[in-house]
Amino acid sequence: MGSNSKSVDQVLDCAAAGVHYSALRLDELSIQSSAEEQPTTSGLENGHQEPFVIGVAGGASSGKSTVCKMIIDQLRDQRVVVVTQESFYYGLTDEELIHVHDYNFDHPDAFDTELLLSCMKSLKHGKAVDIPNYNFKTYKSVPNARKVNPSDVIILEGILVFHDSRLRDLMNMKIFVDTDADVRLTRRIRRDTIEKGRDIKTVLDQYSKFVKPAFEDFILPTKKYADIIIPRGGDNDVAIDLIVQHIRTKLGQHDLCKIHPNLYVIQTTYQIRGMHTIIRDAATATHDFIFYADRLIRLVVEHGLGHLPFQEKQVITPTGSVYTGVEFSKRLCGISVIRSGESMENALRACCKGIKIGKILIHREGDNGQQLIYHNLPKDIANRHVLLLDPILGTGNSAVQAISLLLKKGVQEANIIFLNLISAPQGVHVVSKRFPRVKIVTSEIEFGLNDDFRVIPGMGEFGDRYFGTDDYQSSTPLFCNDKNRVRLL
Repeated sequence: MGSNSKSVDQVLDCAAAGVHYSALRLDELSIQSSAEEQPTTSGLENGHQEPFVIGVAGGASSGKSTVCKMIIDQLRDQRVVVVTQESFYYGLTDEELIHVHDYNFDHPDAFDTELLLSCMKSLKHGKAVDIPNYNFKTYKSVPNARKVNPSDVIILEGILVFHDSRLRDLMNMKIFVDTDADVRLTRRIRRDTIEKGRDIKTVLDQYSKFVKPAFEDFILPTKKYADIIIPRGGDNDVAIDLIVQHIRTKLGQHDLCKIHPNLYVIQTTYQIRGMHTIIRDAATATHDFIFYADRLIRLVVEHGLGHLPFQEKQVITPTGSVYTGVEFSKRLCGISVIRSGESMENALRACCKGIKIGKILIHREGDNGQQLIYHNLPKDIANRHVLLLDPILGTGNSAVQAISLLLKKGVQEANIIFLNLISAPQGVHVVSKRFPRVKIVTSEIEFGLNDDFRVIPGMGEFGDRYFGTDDYQSSTPLFCNDKNRVRLL
């Protein structure tokens, strides 16, 4: 799901599968932030990215745990923890134990909501917590029984997790598992008689006396707070797939993406983080740097191409069938900012056969004085979509210079896609403020710039590392021809 509009389209397309999106509020399911907040490079001050919190509510035996497990199974490349509301039951007093069968475990007052709220707030702020464990045989709570570390995704599961507004406010996504009452009762009988050794009469008495009234009085009314309602619980594979796609989209969305809608950060995986680790390592050999940089560049280029306009196209397959697909715009060119931008040309050529590639050379005279000294652009560039190539977006000054030139040549601002490997927040702010319709596609957002205006943590002088001219000791001769064209031999 690359955008909110696509999210809604998917919802409508899958309506027949029985997936209900309450008031179609899927586009509101984002990591909570305020428009008044100052831009940051991470979710929290200590550098911890604020986790995505999912609340999963529903009646007892509705399939909440199954839904949670299915989400976890599909989010294999993310750190996910589950916090269950059952862990926060109050331990029963001696007097309550005598009349345990008259105790209502489905009432909001049965839970230590204050402790649950405290634990969830700590997890959301990147702090590890100790979760109690409730023993359903002794009806006692064992404090600090399980340590839970902060994670990318936190799932809070329980029958009444939507009842307290303070808990709801911590959630980025609220799921209500809506399962038929007869199915829930059947599952409860099976569970309590087999797993807990209770007789059917006791189970039915408890159900009619506490479970059913509590569901109608306290649980069902919270359904209105759900962003997503899943009929049939874990049996609804389509719903789980859509939910996981949306979670992945939000996890890949940096805080700056919510400030600048023209910024796109490709979804991170362990593979991508691993490649970044290699190319950022100062000890990495040149041939390894080139190999993994090329892989990352290819991913960025492919993602950038996905933002090009397209039109529907039908083709005949080898089986004689009709396939309805899409055809992307052919009016395209690449422009590389010499010289590090030239490292991205091979990936672009590999993706777009025969594409025209122009050049822009910007000579740096200090970090605040950019001077354009050369350009060689396609003559019809004003009629093309432009992929601007430069692996590092630092202060944004060079990018502004290059984009300004393209606009002077008649290129429409909305037709420019700026591709880079890493972006400093300062550069993103500068480019987005000046050119809000230019799309910026990157693979990672950096912490910022140091006092020397170098990107940190960064990866050094990209062009020198890629072309083997580290420490400015050029082993690759340069020359200028009679057209003042700077090239690499």
